[in-house]
Amino acid sequence: MADDPYQTLGVARGASGDDIHAAYRKLAKKHHPDLNPGNKVAEETFKRVAAAHDLLSDPEKRARFDRGEIDATGAERAPPRGYRQYAETGRGERYAYGGANGGGRTDENMEDLFASIFEMRGTGPARGRDELYTLEAGFLEAVNGATKRLTLPDGQILDVKIPPGTSDGDTLRLRGRGQPGRNNGPAGDALIEIRVAAQKIYRREGNNIFQDLAVNLKDAVLGGKVTVPTPAGDVVMTLKPYSDTGTELRLRGRGVPAHGDQPAGDLYVKLRVVIGPVDERLESFLRDWTPPAAPRT
Repeated sequence: MADDPYQTLGVARGASGDDIHAAYRKLAKKHHPDLNPGNKVAEETFKRVAAAHDLLSDPEKRARFDRGEIDATGAERAPPRGYRQYAETGRGERYAYGGANGGGRTDENMEDLFASIFEMRGTGPARGRDELYTLEAGFLEAVNGATKRLTLPDGQILDVKIPPGTSDGDTLRLRGRGQPGRNNGPAGDALIEIRVAAQKIYRREGNNIFQDLAVNLKDAVLGGKVTVPTPAGDVVMTLKPYSDTGTELRLRGRGVPAHGDQPAGDLYVKLRVVIGPVDERLESFLRDWTPPAAPRT
């Protein structure tokens, strides 16, 4: 007998759809086979969690389960019958119990009985379960889009197309790549949760990207052309003279590229002036140089 799906997910019967999904994600991450290689208990727990979510995330299935029309596996339940219903059919016929004279149930009554049994077993088509997987992508792969290969626990290989602008935690749906359906029912879907790896150069906020750029003292004081690495490739910028540390430059449209109904973001570059290696000429100049008084704030 399958576990109660509410107990499996650890939610109350009145839980909202968001609460059910949140509980599923938490448990799926904990027991996912990719994170517990060789752990059969975790694998079985993951399957039960996925089955519970598949039932409770479908409003129609959940309502039918709550009414007792289907069980936790989605199979049909026979309507409850009392003694009187078994003793007498709606056609006024009675079950004849076998005795010395060899009496038995009528063919019509046996038909009803077998129909109930098949109904309880759920012989109709049923959709396969969805499967949840985790796929790691690099920062630039998520920003610009990429195709990544995912190997499933059973050895099956999926080529997952990550669209531009994907964020950490986004879930991609590959229709029909989950568990096969029952009795010619449709297959479930593969749900791919994207984990974006941290990046040392860039920091993302929405569709905008931020980065620090080291510039040498000469370019900072006199101005000059500097090369800025952007997610879409290098860009040459001209610095104004006396560009101090903390100066922020904005490159329009050089952040996350346009995707869906989202416009392209911007790239914000904050300058960081670095002195560089030891230079005796710079030291000699500074010994004889008196800097101007700093402006009062």
